[in-house]
Amino acid sequence: MSAPRIARWSPEPGRRILVISDIHANLPCFEGVLREAGFSERDELVIDGDFLEKGKESLRMLRRLMALNECGRLHVVCGNCDDWYDIYRPEWDCAGDEHVLHYMRWRKSGLLWDMCLAAGIDPERAEDFGALKRELLRAFPAEWDFLAGLPYAIETENFLFVHAGWDPARPLAAHTAEELCRVPAFLDSGVSCPKWTVVGHWPVVLYGKDTVCANPVIDRDKRIVSIDGGCVLKDDGQLNCLVIPERDSDDFSYFAYDPFPVRTVLDAQAEGGRSYYIRWGDSRVRVLARGEEFSRCRHLRTGYEMDILTKYLFTDAAETDCNDCTDYVLPLRPGDRVHVIEETSRGYFVKHEGLSGWYYGRLA
Repeated sequence: MSAPRIARWSPEPGRRILVISDIHANLPCFEGVLREAGFSERDELVIDGDFLEKGKESLRMLRRLMALNECGRLHVVCGNCDDWYDIYRPEWDCAGDEHVLHYMRWRKSGLLWDMCLAAGIDPERAEDFGALKRELLRAFPAEWDFLAGLPYAIETENFLFVHAGWDPARPLAAHTAEELCRVPAFLDSGVSCPKWTVVGHWPVVLYGKDTVCANPVIDRDKRIVSIDGGCVLKDDGQLNCLVIPERDSDDFSYFAYDPFPVRTVLDAQAEGGRSYYIRWGDSRVRVLARGEEFSRCRHLRTGYEMDILTKYLFTDAAETDCNDCTDYVLPLRPGDRVHVIEETSRGYFVKHEGLSGWYYGRLA
């Protein structure tokens, strides 16, 4: 791959810098977290990659950012889910790229799907990728120009905004775009950064051990802030907005938004005992007793047993996996406000201040 585009930026003093990553085409969550943060024309807004794909409104999300960009205070990093433009360069050889069509039809969403529908093209009938590419280039020139200009990192005097991570032992420009977009678990990579590095890409819940927390992780020793709250990707995900008070401050705060109803705890509940978090990448289970609502399962790697919502189980090629799940029992007090993710015959799966778990009392 060619050298990545790197943007240098000198923020004006006295302005908040709001940083959001991994929106994944969830426009309602994007608008919601902007409201929570009180976003205005006085703020600078950084989108730290992956604003497209996975969700249902990729084209609308792209156009929303294009409209914000006209105000001049938007700064967008290209994430791995936004890196579509290379496929659409006029000189690109389309041979072998039909898998893109299969991906589009499998998901029935995403930027290509949305563009097809907006252009009056039936995405289910598209067979010639080269012809489709030419048609979409003609139909959406402004959108492709916007995507083509996105940098893979934005650097200021005190901060680096990059979607997934980097290797501080090498010059930033010596990385490939792929390296900047796809570093897994950057906080666990063992590196420390010479300036504050803000990343998304890896949902922060995956850093948890026995509990599930979607709030940003701030590691002051490594100078890394990881902010992907699992919006769209996780059943209990949220969209985080990191607040940098001004260009040379590390007095961070954040806002979060999710679509779940908020209710009030009526009964005190002590924290439960032993718990476990089954997560993506290590989610294979054996079903011991299948029930209509809950199934007793054993996590294959650890042998840990828990009851899992049956609708969270899925079987492929005779192997059973599950959505991310936990049996953690939250400590709660009367008056606590919780976000209700699942309401079951046994109790509620809720989120309190970013931490997910079970509550077995009453809710107002």
